[in-house]
Order: sequence, then C-alpha cells, then structure tokens
Amino acid sequence: MTHPDAPRPGTAPGGDATVDELVVVAAAVAEAARHEAMSAFRTPLFVEDKHDDGGFDPVTIADRTAEAAMRTVLRERRPDDAVVGEELEDTPGTSGLTWVLDPIDGTRAYICGLPTWGTLVAVTDGTRPFLGVIDQGHTGERFVGISHGDRREAWLEHRDTTTPLAVRDGMDLAHATLFTTFPEVGTPDERAAFERVRDRVRLTRYGTDCYAYAMLAAGHVDLVIEAGLSPHDVAALVPIVEGAGGVATSWTGGPGHDGGRFLAAATPDLHRAARQALAA
Repeated sequence: MTHPDAPRPGTAPGGDATVDELVVVAAAVAEAARHEAMSAFRTPLFVEDKHDDGGFDPVTIADRTAEAAMRTVLRERRPDDAVVGEELEDTPGTSGLTWVLDPIDGTRAYICGLPTWGTLVAVTDGTRPFLGVIDQGHTGERFVGISHGDRREAWLEHRDTTTPLAVRDGMDLAHATLFTTFPEVGTPDERAAFERVRDRVRLTRYGTDCYAYAMLAAGHVDLVIEAGLSPHDVAALVPIVEGAGGVATSWTGGPGHDGGRFLAAATPDLHRAARQALAA
C-alpha cells in the first residue's frame, strides 16, 4: 500500500505537480517569451551595454519585456515557485521548485538578426535542474528535455510534429565536431585549454549560443565547451543534453548547472577524452 505522503508517480521533487504538468507550464512560459522576442526581432533596437569594464554585454527592451511576460505566466500558474531570471529581481518561493529563466540567450546574435539565440526555461528542485526548454522563435523550434530519476528523454516540437532527440554515438575526439560561443574562452588559461581540444577535433564552429546544445541533443554536434557562464545560461541545457543521452558537467566532471566552465558531450567516452585534453 502506498503511503499517503509518498509522492505521486512522476511528481516533481519538492513540488505539487508532475513533471508532465510542469512541461505544459514551461511551454506556456516559452510561448510568452517567444511573442515578445519575435515582435522586436530584426527591427531597429536600442541596445544597452550592461558591462562597465570595457567589455560588451548587450541587453534590449525585448530581453526585459520577454522575461516580464514569462514571470506573468508563472505568477498565474505557479505562484508558490521561486523564480530566478537574468534581467529582473529574483522571486522567492515556498514549493521547493525554482524556475530559472533566460529570455534571450544570445543577445549578440539577436541584435545581429541571426536565428541562433533562444529562450531558456529550466525547473530545478533546489539541487539540480530536471526540466529544460530551448525555444527558438524564428525557426519555430522548441527543444524539451527531462532528466528526472530514471526518466531521461528529450524531443523537438516543430510545426505540429514531435520528434525524439538522441545524441550521435560512436564519434571519437579526432572526428568530433566542437562548438563554442566565443573564440575567446574565459581567461588565458581557459582559452589555452579549449584550444587543446580544438586542435584535436575535426571541425570547430563558433558563435551559436544555446542552439549548439540543441544541435548536440539532435545528433549533429558532438561537443560544446564554454567558460564564464551564469546559472541562467546553462540550467535549461543540462536536462536537454542528458535527456537526449549526452553528458553535461563542469570541465572537471562535477555539476555544471551553476555555470562557470561547462562541457557537454554526446557520449561518456567523448566527454572523458575532452576532459583529459582540457586538463592536460
């Protein structure tokens, strides 16, 4: 007999909803952001620079209106959950669940009119993310991943069609395709470590932001290596990569969802080889 206080099958850790119910809410959150982001995409935009040390960290009104729209959905549908976002103040919660939001990941691509940005939505149980969404409004693609207990799955929703996602298997480091957002990765030491991997793979491409992880989950990319990331940059990516069968960690193999140095690989063997090259 099931104990009356035991969680229902599929119930999210620390929450009162099943994972599938949270997927529906996450889709609504992503849809709200898509509307705001697409209304300003490829239009003249005022770009504000959040950096004050000589770098360039752009933000637009679309970033802020998109996050505000996402939070409106959560206030209506998940009022007891905490919310952490890139642009607006954190909201505390009492349910044990936290939503981590990045309304436009890849603002540099966004202001250049390139469709490699995406809206990121993650749900965490206070220890790790177990549900993630990458939504690319211009292409109409929504990548969803679940990594919750024994449940690992990921899929693409596009034009009323749902397609399972699976990483590419059997690729060794010498034949791998590697992606990163910037050619200048973090500190000089981090860049040198990245270049050790770059010099051993077959193909390296730059500047695709969260879309690179979507392509890894879809089986087109083998490795993504980055540094200097924030939690809102990566929380949604972990369940998608893991749900598709891949590995997503820090450079040393620990949890990667808090940001910093992040490594995603299609297979454990490829992940191990990349880690060894990064540490060499």
